[in-house]
Amino acid sequence: MNSHHALQWLPSYLVPFVSLSYPTPPPVNPDSFHHSAYYKTGMLDGCLIITCIAVMAVLRDIIRIFVLEPFARWNLTRTWERSNSHHIQQNGKKNDLINGNGHAGHANGDSKSKGVMSARDARKIHRSVLRFAEQGWSAIYYIFQWSFGFYVHRNLPTQALNPTELWSNYPHIPLAGPLKLYYLTQTAFYIHQVLILNAEARRKDHVQMMTHHVLTIFLIVMSYFCNFTRIGCLIMVLMDWNDIFLPVAKMFRYIGLYTLCDITFTWFLISWFVARHVLFVIVIKSAWFDGPRLISVGWVPELGHYYSEGTYDTFVYLLVALQVIQIIWFWMICRIAWRVISGQGASDDRSDDESEEEKKSQ
Repeated sequence: MNSHHALQWLPSYLVPFVSLSYPTPPPVNPDSFHHSAYYKTGMLDGCLIITCIAVMAVLRDIIRIFVLEPFARWNLTRTWERSNSHHIQQNGKKNDLINGNGHAGHANGDSKSKGVMSARDARKIHRSVLRFAEQGWSAIYYIFQWSFGFYVHRNLPTQALNPTELWSNYPHIPLAGPLKLYYLTQTAFYIHQVLILNAEARRKDHVQMMTHHVLTIFLIVMSYFCNFTRIGCLIMVLMDWNDIFLPVAKMFRYIGLYTLCDITFTWFLISWFVARHVLFVIVIKSAWFDGPRLISVGWVPELGHYYSEGTYDTFVYLLVALQVIQIIWFWMICRIAWRVISGQGASDDRSDDESEEEKKSQ
């Protein structure tokens, strides 16, 4: 997407909102994305982020309202009708009245009253429909964005278990088009999440989620403008991988598929530990030790070198702070895992602030 050659029919001030800005000639011998267009970074990149936020907001509402909510409502209503029909049949057998001629009768009005959904059941279904749709949007986003991020990562000469290439030949500029687009869409998503957190009713983990999102946005923006994009890409791919499975597990729970919920949650638990407390720790260790060892040039902005003692300390300390938040979350997740093991089923303490009445009805 080259703003100099594409979308010429648009006014020039609108082009940055619909295309990547700052096109530049590709490096002479690129080590990745050999056939991609290349770009520099700059403040105009914020224009495309604004467009992505708007598109995500529209897509989220369209998918929730016209796809996910109708499906969940149909599924839950059908389940209720089947359960209610079975309940009526069982009650009918118990309430059979034998008259003198040997004919069966039923208590007057009982069958009719049992066929009408109570207000309590309707509210419960409505809450489950809304939550299913919310988690469905998260699952869809993370599946597509992780796939895109994994594609970008696979085309970079970096490995999670041997992350020295994250720092070799720093700075890694200019940026290939797919890598730049991946960064900007990820930034837009987390800003969009902050807006959603503040627009909707507060949940039990509001402070932790807000702290996580703000830290994440700061790290993404810092790594983008300081040319630490390779470590940033690897971290985002690691984080997004297990973020797929928690919303999927919740979706199963909200439509009553509790066994699938527990299986998916168990896989989420394993993937979380591996990605966030093994591989991510390896990345932090690399940032702590490999960065200073492999990058010799200091603060030279005109050459794209932004690796100084200040940027190094800030970046590493923020990564450690992110790990601390994730350790707290992992402790909460382990509590949920204990419920699964003890046969109580998985429920997420982090974000589902349910009423006591709903909890008792489950």
